[in-house]
Amino acid sequence: MKKQCPLCNTQADEFYQEKQTYYKCPTCLARFVDEAQLPDAISEKARYELHDDNTQDLGYRKFVSPITANILNDFTQEDIGLDFGAGTSAIISSVLKEDAYKIKNYDPYFHNNLELLKEKYNYISSCEVIEHFYKPYKEFKLLREMLQEGGKLYLMTDIYDDKIDFASWYYKNDPTHVFLYTKETFEWIKKEFGFKSLVIEGRLVILGL
Repeated sequence: MKKQCPLCNTQADEFYQEKQTYYKCPTCLARFVDEAQLPDAISEKARYELHDDNTQDLGYRKFVSPITANILNDFTQEDIGLDFGAGTSAIISSVLKEDAYKIKNYDPYFHNNLELLKEKYNYISSCEVIEHFYKPYKEFKLLREMLQEGGKLYLMTDIYDDKIDFASWYYKNDPTHVFLYTKETFEWIKKEFGFKSLVIEGRLVILGL
């Protein structure tokens, strides 16, 4: 049975089945979980609350440093940013505010200030968030609309390619990782939403206007 890709609406065939069934989109080449098997809000939030996100932990700060270092390089203390999906600790904001950067936090569970989604930003960060998107087209449309011209969207996620053995790939074992990206997926996003640039460096993805 085919399922509709929640990013590009293409009909996709089954790709892999274990605890959850994954589909492979033939257009954007994303892998996604059957909508009927998406976690409910209670179990999803409980999973996030298990994360030990100590903002002073050097390993955690190093993990997010591809985003924080690029923002510090690309923008100034006068620019306004948003950490989209900030999580319990909002570590990206914590790091940037040490350098007096102006960045706000949004998270549907932990910083649910919907008014922030009506504002415009010079830069937006989203670290280990986009793989949780149930409706990625809607979310990327929102992110694009919140960025000012000349702005940048900084993302971090583990990117899938055919060299990876999906069956043993650790990243898909988290039941909240329901939409998995390839490089081609980001190329589709760049074109669809009118971004002018795309840089992929390991887990870091930067889309620019």
